[in-house]
Parts: sequence; C-alpha cells; structure tokens
Amino acid sequence: KTSMDVAGINGTHGPNHAAGKRRASMTTMIATPKIRLRNYLSHSPLDDDDVMTVAGETTLSIAGDEPIADLFPSTTVMFADIAGFTAWSSEREPSQVFKLLESLYRSFDEVANRLGVFKVETIGDCYVAVTGLYPGEVNKFDDHATIMARFAFECLYHMHELTKKLETALGPGTTDLALRVGLHSGPVTAGVLRGEKSRFQLFGDTVNTAARMESTGQKNRIQVSEQTAGLIRNHGKNHWLTPRDHMITAKGKGTMQTYWLKPRRGSSSVKHDSAIHFPPMQKMIKENDGNTIPVRTLTNYAKKGGSDRWADLSVSEGSSIHQNTPHLSTKKARLVNWNVDLLLQLLTKVVARRKVLESLDPPSRRRWSAQQQQFKDSKRARMVLEEVTEIIELPKFDVKSVTKDPPAVVLGERVKRQLRDYITRIAALYHEVPFHNFEHASHVTMSAHKLLKRIIRPEEVDYEKDNEASNTNKQKAIAHDLHYCSFGISSDPLTQLAIVFSALIHDVDHTGLPNSQLVKEKALVAIKYHNMSVAEQNSVDIAWSMLMEPKYEDLRTCIWASDAERRRFRQLVVNCIMATDIMDKDQQLIRKKRWDRAFLEETTELSIGSSTEDLDVNRKATSAIEHIIQASDVAHCMQHWRIYSKWNERLFQEMYAAYKCGRAVKDPANGWYEGEIWFFDNYIIPLARKLKECGVFGVASDEYLTYALENRKEWEVKGRQVCRDMLEKVIQLDRNARTGYSNSPIVDLTPLYSQNG
Repeated sequence: KTSMDVAGINGTHGPNHAAGKRRASMTTMIATPKIRLRNYLSHSPLDDDDVMTVAGETTLSIAGDEPIADLFPSTTVMFADIAGFTAWSSEREPSQVFKLLESLYRSFDEVANRLGVFKVETIGDCYVAVTGLYPGEVNKFDDHATIMARFAFECLYHMHELTKKLETALGPGTTDLALRVGLHSGPVTAGVLRGEKSRFQLFGDTVNTAARMESTGQKNRIQVSEQTAGLIRNHGKNHWLTPRDHMITAKGKGTMQTYWLKPRRGSSSVKHDSAIHFPPMQKMIKENDGNTIPVRTLTNYAKKGGSDRWADLSVSEGSSIHQNTPHLSTKKARLVNWNVDLLLQLLTKVVARRKVLESLDPPSRRRWSAQQQQFKDSKRARMVLEEVTEIIELPKFDVKSVTKDPPAVVLGERVKRQLRDYITRIAALYHEVPFHNFEHASHVTMSAHKLLKRIIRPEEVDYEKDNEASNTNKQKAIAHDLHYCSFGISSDPLTQLAIVFSALIHDVDHTGLPNSQLVKEKALVAIKYHNMSVAEQNSVDIAWSMLMEPKYEDLRTCIWASDAERRRFRQLVVNCIMATDIMDKDQQLIRKKRWDRAFLEETTELSIGSSTEDLDVNRKATSAIEHIIQASDVAHCMQHWRIYSKWNERLFQEMYAAYKCGRAVKDPANGWYEGEIWFFDNYIIPLARKLKECGVFGVASDEYLTYALENRKEWEVKGRQVCRDMLEKVIQLDRNARTGYSNSPIVDLTPLYSQNG
C-alpha cells in the first residue's frame, strides 16, 4: 500500500506526487481497485496523462483494463447550492459571475484541504464534496459525518463574509446570495471515468439523497438526513441538531424526517474547534434576506399627523438641502460603496483621457472656473425639459488621442471624499418606497454599466485586422472602427460617466406617485414644471443643484474642465433622465422619430470625416444613449424571472399603497395581469428589439430579448396566480401591521401622506 498524502486531496498535487506516480506505476499489476483508487485520490492527478500514469494503464486500450473504482460503505456527501445565483448572474457581466465563483470555491477548497474533505466537483453554482473515502491525518472512517458538518458550516460562514466583501466589486444584491446545503450519509460507488476528459465521480442513492437534502432545504441552513443525524449523535453532538417542524417530501424518496444542523461552541470533544468560526446564524439569515422592505403602516403614520421627514430635502418644495451627511442603513451604505467605486473608475478614465488631450493640445482655453459655472447657471431660467436636444454632439474622432496610452491617474483624497459625500446625500434623498428607491437606482446603474461595457468593445470590430500592418497602423484602424461602430461612445469616457451618473440620480425624490397623480393633485412640484415630466425634471434639478454647491468644487473640476465638457455633460444628463418618462406621449413620439431617422431611414454613402458623417454618428449616439437608459430603467423585465418578479411585486406594492392612501383612483389589482401583458407587447419587447437592431450591444441585446420573451410567456401562464398572491400578501401583512400582530414589512406609505408629494 502507498502512503496517503492528505495535502493533495483537494485537486492539487501533493509534495510526493512524482514519487507516488513512480510507486503506482511499479505496483499497478498487483494493486487492487481500492488501492489504485486511493492512490489516485492521494495524488489528485490534474490531467489525463496523470490518470494514465497513476493507473499504469493506457486509456486507448480501455476495453481490457480493470476500471479504477470501488465501493465505499460509509461516507457523507454534501451538496451546496447558491440560492438566487441564476437570477443574480442574469444582471451581470460574465467576468463578474466567474469572479464570484472563483472567490467562493477557492475559499471552500482551502477549508476542505484543512479538514480533510474531498472536493468531488463543481456543477455550475453547486459544490459537491465527500468524506469517508479514506483515512488520513485529519479524519477517520467513523467521524466523516462530523467532519462534513464542520465543513458545511464553515462554507456558510465564508459565503456570508465573502459576499459582503465582494458586493463593492460585483454590485447590489450580492449579499442577498446564500448557500443552501444538504448532507446525507451512506455507501457510494466512487471511481475515475476515463476517457478524453477523465473525471472522478460518485454514484449511488446516497448521492441522490444528498442532492434532495439540498433542494428541499432553505438558504443559510444545513439540512441533514436521519442517517447523517444518527452518526452525528453517535459522536456526542446531538446538540448540533434540531428536527424540522414537518416531514419533507423528496422526489423518489417519499416523506422523510430531516434535521437542521448548527454546530455550536463549547464542546471540548470537537477537534479543530479553534479553526472554526461560528457567527450568529440569525444575523447571517437577517443580513442575507434581500426580500425585506423597510415600512411604516398607513394607520401608525396617520396617527403621527402625516409629517414628512423628507420634506427638508426636497428642492422642489422650496426647502434647502441640508449640508450634513445623513446616516444611512447598512444596506444603503453598501450600495453607496458600490456606486462610489463604480463612479471613481469612470471618473479616473475621464481624467486620464483629458490628460491625453491636454498633452496634444495644451492651451489654457480648456480651463473653466467655478465663477463662470455659477454665472451660467444663474442665466438658465428655462425648464429642464426644454433643454432636451435632437442631437448631442460628441467629440470627433481623433486618432492621436485614442491611440496614445493614457497616463496613470490617481484621484486625490478630496475628490474621493466629495464623491462619497455627494452619493451618500443622493442616497438619502431617495424615499423608502417599495420600488422607486435607492436600490432601484443602483439596479438601473448596474444595468446601464453592463450595456456600456458591451458597447465599449463591439464584437463587430476586427481586432486582428491586417496582421502584416505595423502596430501603429493597426491600432489606428481598430480605434477608427471602435469609434464609429459605437457611435463615438467608446471614445468618450465623459459620455460613459454621464450615462451612469444619470442612472444613479434619475429617480431622486420620487415619492412613489406617478406624474399623472401629482398633476391631478395640483402639487407644487407639478405646477413648477407645468405638469410635464414632473418627477424627472425634479430629479435633475435636485441632483444638479447639489452638485453645483461650493463643497463639490474639486469633484466638478474632475468631471469637466471646460465649458464644452460641462455643457456636454449637462446635455447628456438631461436627455438621459427625460428619456425615462415613458408616459409622455409627445416626447415618446419625438424619440421614436429620432430613432427611425438614425437607424431605419436610408442614408447616402458618407465620406469619412465629413460633417455629414459626424452628424449621422451623433444622431445615432443620441438615440442609442437614450435607449441605454430606458432599457436599464426596466431591465428587470429583461432579466431572470426572479428578478422580474421581485421588482414587479414591489411596483404593485407601491401602487397599492397609493391606492390605499386615497392617492390613486384605480385599484392596481384590477387589470394588473392584462397591464403587464400590454407592457411587454408594446414597450419591453420592442425596446429589446431596438437594442438588437442598433447593432452595438453584442450578446447583451440577445440576452435581453430572450429574457423579455421568456418572462412574457411565463407571465401569461403564471400571472393570474401571481396577482392573487401579491394581493393576498399585501392585504394580510398590512392587516397584521395595523393590529400589531406582526411587524412584517410590506410598504412604506410615509411619502404618500405628504399633501404636496
């Protein structure tokens, strides 16, 4: 028998790997299948050559070979699935998906290595592991269940901690992800499936039952079978187990008694307790519950006289914005961190691009003082809506500036502090209504950035163009194609920043009431904006007025350094946010005509660099930018069904709250099913098709259209029942909250009691 190398059990070669291969080769003819398999497990070969060497056999002559497999009578198998992963990944770039999985699986692998757990495989977002295949320095045959219990709980803890750390990089909703773990103990058949891609595999009813333990479990919990629970009891750990309140029904197994597993402190008989961290389970569950919405009930609020704690933040109502940075909830603070990080990345690119331009064109005409900015603002008396322009002029293609390597840029601490302070105050200006809140703004921001990343590197460009040409000429050709294929958006970081900035601020101070209701109530904010695009104009004015405060001078200097840059940034913000008012039929018609002229009307062949070509490119850019923000605003309809369902329910809650407050004539429950069908057919699906037609969003446009069609189809089948469930939930929770029976959150009605919205 060869010695076991526990350090190599987790997919990496042990220190004695080479020697082990030589020993295995010499003893192949006399080794039993069990010895050969344990030798394989000990040295964990990484490729087919290793499989053939360790086994001492050639896979090409497999017909007469003895398979590398055996029966192991007593093991514990774990399945750990990431709850919510599929929906989460539909909102993100592939690179972000893999960053999450690599980070989590690397952490799990390290724990497995330490505890003597064998990682079998990962299937998508499911991690499969086993104990009890062989004895070693850490675990024995008879304690495989307790070892796996420790491993499962450590995986829960690492999942909890890592998602909190990664949310800044991976975006809002990352901390809502959680593991759902299942354990079962029993015999397995284990072996190496040899072939073109040799793999270690487990088979048997134990594997199937472990999978059922996971699928019938709950997130942030470990469910174990009766068999696993018995082994844990035998090792004096009965205090780790809590029977489930009811029997579960598992496919192919019938009804089963199962247990929740929670290893606890204080047992001196548990080996390696010092290496295992035990955070409060309830805290983990609470922090990872992404379905909780802060609330204040209608009755309780009415008793307080209906004062609006947000009134002092509303510019539209004539009150000044407070100067102190507000205190935010933990969740809002995490969203702020993510938004700050994203805007810092974009702002750094803006400054780097500007330095390149200044190195090519150094005159001081580029500088723009704060006094000039304030003077210009004081002269602007027209409404925001009147600033919307047919064509936004983006910078012309400059081959020198786009092919020159940008300098390394490090933004100053004052700029970073000012950006953080600004976004924190923006977050505070979002009301805690169910839908039009800061989480929604962050979701729109993330969706806009995802589309921008697609448009920044179009797939249509030939990146291998003219291999024989010099690097400089090749660079110029690619830069030219990138510029015109993306309508100039890829060449201008300021445009990219403006789009993301607009997504962040587009619903600032939204009270949860539609413009039509504000107009009907003759709210002051509606009167101020002549009953047109009321909420949208209000958001622009609030966010822009705050940005122009003296305390953000360093931040403004980074965003724009000339009058031209300032005007272009302002114009982009105005056009973007006004485009989110999809209920204004006149503006919708104007945008439709602009799209048709840009993408559907035939144009004569244009000469490169001509003013006509620049006009055509700018028209397409203007329309594409508006559609980026429109698609991002309703991106939940073009993402996974769970994402759509989450935001659809929140919008229903918001509109139902308005109805219950007497600030909406129609009960949203009447016709919600038909309304969603109409919205898909007349807005969402046509919008998704436009993203595809303009040809610059790559596979993202295919993804959006596919999800839109699938969600529409699923809503047609399930929608009526979903409507009944949403109505039942909102009525019951509101009734419970009124009677004091439950503090379960449902909707925040606070802003809806403000008489002027």
